[in-house]
Amino acid sequence: MAVRLALEPDGRGLLTTDLKAWVAATFGREPHDLAAFSRALTHGSQAADNYERLEFLGDRVLGLVMAEWLWDLFPDEPEGQLSKRLNALVTGHVCAEVARSLGVRPHLRLGKQARDDGASDSDNILGDVMEALIGAHYREAGLESARAFIRRAWADRVHRTDKAPQHPKSALQEWAAANNRKPPEYAILERSGPHHAPRFTVQVKVGRQLEATAIGASKQDAETAAARAMLEKVRR
Repeated sequence: MAVRLALEPDGRGLLTTDLKAWVAATFGREPHDLAAFSRALTHGSQAADNYERLEFLGDRVLGLVMAEWLWDLFPDEPEGQLSKRLNALVTGHVCAEVARSLGVRPHLRLGKQARDDGASDSDNILGDVMEALIGAHYREAGLESARAFIRRAWADRVHRTDKAPQHPKSALQEWAAANNRKPPEYAILERSGPHHAPRFTVQVKVGRQLEATAIGASKQDAETAAARAMLEKVRR
């Protein structure tokens, strides 16, 4: 009987056999180059040989596969609607959701400070790692296998709604215009944390009376979260 050991989020004591089994179960085939998948799970706080280059590649593969998939699924939609769907499905937040659902967190390799700062649950880092894993799988197994994996991993999300999802900042902008309000204004209230795991606190205001605040691992993530929080307020 195989026994899976519990692992620290930074990957200390990471067993090669454990990682190999997880990759095989996740991607549907045993990896030939396990080092590439290990690199895809490695944050810059842990080693110089980290996920960044694989993330660059995986981001492009994900975008291509998703665009092709949406083209097939929604043949009557114009470019603008398809773009909304694409942008909503490849955001760091959604990639992080997929990463969590696949059990990525226990395999992350993080430096001690990044781990202590909560980087193992950062949408920014998990999203980047998810793209890096796609890049590693694409290099090893090719586009067809990468396409099959992405369609499995995103299956419940791409069909989540018949209407093209709208980015929270765009939705808030439209709400303000429709209700004769001033355009939303965003301001960074605080930037904290180390360079490799920053935390941004952003406030959004619509006029003088409406405001909402949120925290994110990047300025963009924090602004998106603030816009989402504001929408929840005004739609109650």
